[in-house]
Amino acid sequence: MCRHLGWLGTDVSVSSLVLDPPFGLRVQSYAPRRQKHCLLNADGWGVGFFDGSAEGAVPRRWRSAAPLWGDTSFESVAPALRSHCVVAAVRSATVGMPIEISATAPFTDGQWLLSHNGIVDRAVLPLTSSAESVCDSALLASAIFALGLDVLGETIAQIGSLDRTARLNILAANGSRMLATAWGDTLSILRRPDGVVLASEPYDHDPAWEDVPDRHLVDVTAQGVTMTALD
Repeated sequence: MCRHLGWLGTDVSVSSLVLDPPFGLRVQSYAPRRQKHCLLNADGWGVGFFDGSAEGAVPRRWRSAAPLWGDTSFESVAPALRSHCVVAAVRSATVGMPIEISATAPFTDGQWLLSHNGIVDRAVLPLTSSAESVCDSALLASAIFALGLDVLGETIAQIGSLDRTARLNILAANGSRMLATAWGDTLSILRRPDGVVLASEPYDHDPAWEDVPDRHLVDVTAQGVTMTALD
């Protein structure tokens, strides 16, 4: 399990998305409001962002296996980090999975940043050789990268049919496009004048937050937002 957040829009500071909101990811690391399956997200955190224009964006990551609430170094630097596209997460490790930086989202294939909020049986996942860790989320990310993000909805529906207890909330971005699935856990969207936020739960009391229906795919581009039901 984890809580995650994505941003696509104009350049904003990472701090304004992750640390500054009253119920942002830092607060969600110790007091999530909508999380159903655990109480804390203390097994690591990660922030990924794109450096450069949407056409030539390069993914950068800062990850840790320690709780976000205690990282004063990141707190001091986050206001200076700015990007038009961000993927961030705080982690509660699945029982039996390693607690290490390589098991912490966001994962990357060099083009996309990807986070998984949920749990999945590793036995149903396609075998790949590029996973960053043996944890379920890293293996799932590697499988999604191998199959391609253009078929993310079909991939999640297929894996969900093989593991009926899986929770498969995915959040991925490549600098010009952001994709998310709601499959077994909460997902909300905030359409701001300067961009779009997708998050496991709202980071403030803005009434413009909308809940994404379960088993739906969200696709965000410069042209707008589309939601598609997943069978």
